[in-house]
Amino acid sequence: MNRELLMLVDAISREKSVDREVVFNAVEAALASASKKLHGGEVDIRVTIDRESGEYETFRRWHVVPNEAGLQLPDSEILLFEAQEQISDIEVDDYIEEPVESVTIGRIGAQAAKQVILQKIRDAEREQLLTDFLSRGDKVFVGTVKRLDKGDVIVESGRVEGRLKRSEMIPKENLRSGDRVRAYIAEVDPTLRGPQIVLSRSAPGFMIELFAQEVPEIEQGLLEIKSCARDPGSRAKIAVVSHDKRVDPIGTCVGVRGSRVNAVTNELAGERVDIVLWSEDPAQFVIGALAPANVQSIVVDEERHAMDVVVDEENLAIAIGRGGQNVRLASEMTGWRINIMTAEESQAKQSEESDSVRKLFVDKLDVDAEVADILIAEGFSSLEEVAYVPMQEMLEIEGFDEDTVNELRTRAKDALLTMEIVREEKVDDVSQNLRDLDGLTPSLIAKLAEGGVNTRDDLADLAVDELTEITGVADDEAKALIMKAREHWFTT
Repeated sequence: MNRELLMLVDAISREKSVDREVVFNAVEAALASASKKLHGGEVDIRVTIDRESGEYETFRRWHVVPNEAGLQLPDSEILLFEAQEQISDIEVDDYIEEPVESVTIGRIGAQAAKQVILQKIRDAEREQLLTDFLSRGDKVFVGTVKRLDKGDVIVESGRVEGRLKRSEMIPKENLRSGDRVRAYIAEVDPTLRGPQIVLSRSAPGFMIELFAQEVPEIEQGLLEIKSCARDPGSRAKIAVVSHDKRVDPIGTCVGVRGSRVNAVTNELAGERVDIVLWSEDPAQFVIGALAPANVQSIVVDEERHAMDVVVDEENLAIAIGRGGQNVRLASEMTGWRINIMTAEESQAKQSEESDSVRKLFVDKLDVDAEVADILIAEGFSSLEEVAYVPMQEMLEIEGFDEDTVNELRTRAKDALLTMEIVREEKVDDVSQNLRDLDGLTPSLIAKLAEGGVNTRDDLADLAVDELTEITGVADDEAKALIMKAREHWFTT
């Protein structure tokens, strides 16, 4: 029987062109499975085969778990103190084993053994194929549509398959069996039962890789695509930068008579691409991202990570784009929240903000409107700035002497202290169920308390724009927090 086992392993190894070790592992798994059925319950069985003689042994084993954890699987676990009574130096996560009677291959049934062995071999082959494919480092999957599966497309490249989900296709795209397809490798999940490579034709990364294939200067390191935002099948924006002053980044990506950008557009069902020059200056980057609209002025709010962009009436529709597409893509590409407004709207907003700051200074610094206006004109917009801006800068303000500056700074610091005490008292009113919500930082909790949001239901009742107004977070983050706060509505 032992000789026959070795002959069986050799025969399957040659027939399936897999390593003998893979076959041995498969046979061990088959024998362990059969032995487990004989014992019943959730027992853990290990079988080891001698690779030279073909003899094999079977062991029942118990996983050592911490004493305080308790036994979750009594048939296959043992508490540490019990295990130490048998082996004094054993540790958690070790195993205690005892030999048990081995089953013969004849007893487990040739057909059952064959099925287990072949399945293990198929799994090993599949894993090897995937490993070989990934070792090439490809980011784009090129293959042929093999079949449709519940709306998804299964794409085959050699003997490796990828799944292109309906949601990751370009809208209105109709792929059929036999069609040649290129897609971005978005994820590799070895735990999936079907194709383990998850593909996407709508991801921004796909466009970046297509340009990398069409523009040799990117692979050479002369150009770099810094970011990309897409409305799949309709429009996209990419930001490029040149690392060589002799290379024009936009012209190089466009190509002679638009050959390079057209190749990308044709692959993506006519998706138009705006190629933008990336800049380290966020304001300059946003101005470029809003092309073809012309920007009059821009105000950067670092704290809220937002920009107010002023355009004239003629450029308003262009800057916003159809359905807000242009400003949305520009915001996604730059990572900044962009507010498009006319000069009149900007002036009204600045006037409103000035009124708010003026009232703050008058109330908290106990000064008249004239002094408040002088501070505003000099660029002061908060009590923190009055309290902590270098003394010399404030002394440069016309009409301010040292006594005046010291008094203003003292009043500002006192006001900040008082406001902080009030803020802490408000935070104390915030319920524990809101404090425990994932994603809320102490800073956000303080802002919510300031806005009168004290419970999880208060947060759940907010609209996205209301939460962004209170906290200054981006729309996506605000939406996620609100949905998180609403979860208990559906689980209780």
